Amino acid sequence: MTPAPWAPLSGATHAVALEVLRRGPLSRSELARRLDLSAGSLTRLAKPLLDSGLLVESGSTGHASRAGRPTRPLDVVADAHHFIGAKVTHEDAHAVLTTLRAEVVASARADLPGRDPASVVAVLRGLAAELAPRSQHITAAGVSLGGSVAGHATVTAAPFLEWGDDVPLGALLSDALGVPTAVDNDLLALTRAEHWFGAARGRDRFAVLTVGAGIGYGLVTHDRVVDSPDAGVGLLGHFPLDPLGPLCPRGHRGCATAMLSTASLCAAASVGLRRDVGYDECLDLAASGDPVAGPLVLASGRALGRLVAAVANLTLTTEIVLTGEGSRLAEVALDALREGLAYDRDPRASAVSLDVRSVDFGLWARGAAVTAIQAYVLGRIPGR
Repeated sequence: MTPAPWAPLSGATHAVALEVLRRGPLSRSELARRLDLSAGSLTRLAKPLLDSGLLVESGSTGHASRAGRPTRPLDVVADAHHFIGAKVTHEDAHAVLTTLRAEVVASARADLPGRDPASVVAVLRGLAAELAPRSQHITAAGVSLGGSVAGHATVTAAPFLEWGDDVPLGALLSDALGVPTAVDNDLLALTRAEHWFGAARGRDRFAVLTVGAGIGYGLVTHDRVVDSPDAGVGLLGHFPLDPLGPLCPRGHRGCATAMLSTASLCAAASVGLRRDVGYDECLDLAASGDPVAGPLVLASGRALGRLVAAVANLTLTTEIVLTGEGSRLAEVALDALREGLAYDRDPRASAVSLDVRSVDFGLWARGAAVTAIQAYVLGRIPGR
C-alpha cells in the first residue's frame, strides 16, 4: 500500500496534520483547542486526512464524549513512512532508520576510508543499503555534518572533513541513494530532533550546547529553530570566558574553544605532564587529584558554567541540553561548573535546568532523519 502523501497539504489542513504528528495522538477536542478551531471546522478539516489514510483513529482514550461514546484520538500512521538519517564525523558515519515520528527502527555505522566527497557518498550508500531492507518504503534521507550548509543541499565548508569548496552533497546522495536527500549542520539537526520529538517537545524556548572537537550551539525560541547561514561557523567558540586563559588557534585568549574543546584541554595537560594525554585520561587524573590535570579541569568546568550562564542570560532560556564528546567535563567538574554558572547568573533569576547527555552519535543521526522528516512534511525537500 502506497503511503498517504503530505505534499498536497496546505493551510489549516496541513496545520491539523502537523499538530497530530508532533503532539499526537490527540482527541478532537484537544486538537481543536490547540489550533483554535470550532468542532465543526476540525471535523471538516480532518475528514480528507482520515479518508486518505494520512490520519487514523487510534484506541479509545477512555473518556466519554457528550453523547456518551468514548472518544477516539487522531494519530498518524508512523510506520507508513521511513527515513534514513546519517551523521558524518571526520572518521566514520553513523546511520539510523526511523519512522515518520523519528522512532529508531535500526542502526549501523562504518569507518570512512577517506574524507573526500566520493568516499563519504560511497559509505553512506552502503549504510543505506544495509538499513533499507528493514522497510518497505524509504521516503527520504537526511545527512548531517559539522560545517556550513546552504539550502539543505550544498556543503559550503566542512573543516573536520577538510572540505573548503562547495560540495553538492544533497544532489550526490539523492542520485546515490535513489531518494530525496536533505543535508544539514549537525548541531541544527540535533536541535530539530529535540524540538519536534525529543525531551524539549512542547517547550517554547530552549538551547543545545555541545562540547567536543568544537563548541556547538543551537537555539529554539518562539517554538522555532533559529537557523542562519552562520550556524555552521562555530561562532560560540569565539565567546570570551577567561581573560587569563590559553590561546585558541585563532589567537583568542580564554575563549570557549581555548577553554573547553577536547584538543585544548589535552594540549594543556600534555605540556604540563610532558607526555601525550588523552581527554578521558585527563579527566580521570583530575578526579584522582593530579596536580596538573586537576587545576586545568577545574578551570574548564568554571568556564563551562560561565558559558551556560551566558546562553541563559542572552536568550532568556532556562532549559539547556549539553552533549558532545566533551560532556563528561560537566560530571567531573560539576562543582566548578556550578560556581561559574552562579558567578555570571543573577541570584534572582530562574534556575537553569542543565540536561547533560553522554555523546551518542545515533542520536545525532536521528537528528539528520528529523531534518528529512521536516523537509518532507513541510514540502522543502531540495530539488523536489
